[in-house]
Amino acid sequence: MRLFARNGIWCLPEMPLKNGRRADLMGVDAKGQIVIVEIKVARSDLLGDSKWPDYLDFCDRFFWGLAPGLDRSPLDSEAYQPDVCGVIVADGYDAEILRHAPLQPLAPARRKAQVERLARAAMRRHTAILDPDCSDLALG
Repeated sequence: MRLFARNGIWCLPEMPLKNGRRADLMGVDAKGQIVIVEIKVARSDLLGDSKWPDYLDFCDRFFWGLAPGLDRSPLDSEAYQPDVCGVIVADGYDAEILRHAPLQPLAPARRKAQVERLARAAMRRHTAILDPDCSDLALG
């Protein structure tokens, strides 16, 4: 999130999607483009993830976020669509983009709906922080 914040992309963790999936990080940049990051900290987690293509319909750019030292070679195979997916390596302090994610533009109506969902989720979460009595209401 620090890497993106420095670049004007503001993210929410654990963002639910309309298809029932949950993006590890989902953000929006100054142009209204949506970024999703799927975070993997173990090789087995990376190799066992068959649901990740479900995220592509909800973002303009998709990144894998990996722990340092994690073998990145599977991400170069066709199964992981390297022509569509970027790669970020991050630890608890910072992150670096190793492969930029190409722009795969969403349809304008889909992007608008996603930006609105992100905004509402951010406002719900912010309200719950400011007023603990609203925390039960903010979960929806």
